[in-house]
Amino acid sequence: MRDPGEVVAALRRRGATVAVAESLTGGLVTAALTSIPGASEVVRGGVVVYATDLKATLAAVPPDVLDRDGPVAPSTAAAMARGVRRVCGATYGVATTGVAGPDGQGGHPPGTVYVAVASGSAVRIDSARPEGEVGDRDAVRRRAVGMALGLLFEVLQDDARHTRES
Repeated sequence: MRDPGEVVAALRRRGATVAVAESLTGGLVTAALTSIPGASEVVRGGVVVYATDLKATLAAVPPDVLDRDGPVAPSTAAAMARGVRRVCGATYGVATTGVAGPDGQGGHPPGTVYVAVASGSAVRIDSARPEGEVGDRDAVRRRAVGMALGLLFEVLQDDARHTRES
């Protein structure tokens, strides 16, 4: 898992902020970021949108996305990231959704994970299918936190490179 301290430091270097919309991880991404001293400079806030209807009301996911694709989908993760970024007024929005298990949901097996990072008009998505942790909710959730922090760090690094090249 990407060290949350590295992520917070990268956000600071860019003068950027982040907001998080979490379903699968239930607040663990926000907790990881806010465990770092000085995180209040870069973390705008977060929402736990475990219930599908809250993805629409709190994370601003368009209802047609939820109707068409359901709560566990790449498009839903992307919409959550865009929505929380806008709602919280952050530079970056991060989102997690998936199925921790032990049972599947909506045709998705336990261990399915989608994470997204939104910045401006761009959204990057990462996904994972079940691995050896099927049936181990904690392992699935830890993997999702690692994926979210890793993807945010990658986006920050890419944005920094593009800024230097401009």
